[in-house]
Amino acid sequence: MDYIQTMRRLIGNELLMTVGCGIIIEQDGHILLQHRKDRDVWGIPGGVMEPGETFLETAKRETFEETGLMVGDLTLFGLYSGAEGFAEYQNGDQVFSVQLVFHTVQFSGRLLQDAEESHAHHFFSKHDLPALNVHQARFIDDWVNGSARPIIK
Repeated sequence: MDYIQTMRRLIGNELLMTVGCGIIIEQDGHILLQHRKDRDVWGIPGGVMEPGETFLETAKRETFEETGLMVGDLTLFGLYSGAEGFAEYQNGDQVFSVQLVFHTVQFSGRLLQDAEESHAHHFFSKHDLPALNVHQARFIDDWVNGSARPIIK
């Protein structure tokens, strides 16, 4: 059982603070996004840190689990906090997440299309983005706008 499931058994739907790590994977000026199964939106691969993991371990593990890709040469893209980190899910679970976002152009492996948490993965240009996960839109907007890095919000 993972950390989030264990905590949910103890606190139910009450607010839980988490650390999330994601990666902007870029290829030829395009960003890799995943179409989530839990919501009809697109976002970057990533997920919640497990106790004992480093930021990089979390980002790499979550990216591999969700995309089938192994990533390397990660650089810090941004640190995100604030009201945008609050979410309430359809089941009533509340979470406030601080996000560390990395960037890379180095990856290998076979890109999964239908994975446990996503319907599909696709590289999008900055000018043709789909409906974005509202909790990740600011990361992606910062990428689109070429904001100076690392970003701290």
